[in-house]
Amino acid sequence: MNAQSHHVDHELVQAAADVARTRCRGDNHTMAAAARARDGRIVTAVNAYHFTGGPCAELVLIGTAAAQGAYELDTIVAVGDRDRGVVPPCGRCRQVLLDYFPALRVIVGSGERIRSVLITDLLPETYVWADHQLEAGQAVPQSTG
Repeated sequence: MNAQSHHVDHELVQAAADVARTRCRGDNHTMAAAARARDGRIVTAVNAYHFTGGPCAELVLIGTAAAQGAYELDTIVAVGDRDRGVVPPCGRCRQVLLDYFPALRVIVGSGERIRSVLITDLLPETYVWADHQLEAGQAVPQSTG
């Protein structure tokens, strides 16, 4: 990975850590996420764990941000409960974040190695969902098998 580091938004990391420490309780909520909207606001959320695969904190945050009118996010970070620190997004979250915010920065790493990288650096050889959608009125390819 040839990720280029960028300024780390420590206020954002602290916001996620505060939510993880004060709002993550038990097994249902174990991760917190914080994102900075383009207008400077910080939006936070927690995951909703469920044995059927409930949404990660990053995905809950996308909906929370939209509900607050924040449709453009610049940077995101996830932090684990019980002082686990910054946790990188899972593969599903990486793909969703790329599709929603292709220029998003993601804070990853730990300790002295904490850094901010582009979402595209976390997904080399990316699959961009929008690039593979049919134009309106275009016929759907038929299977010949």
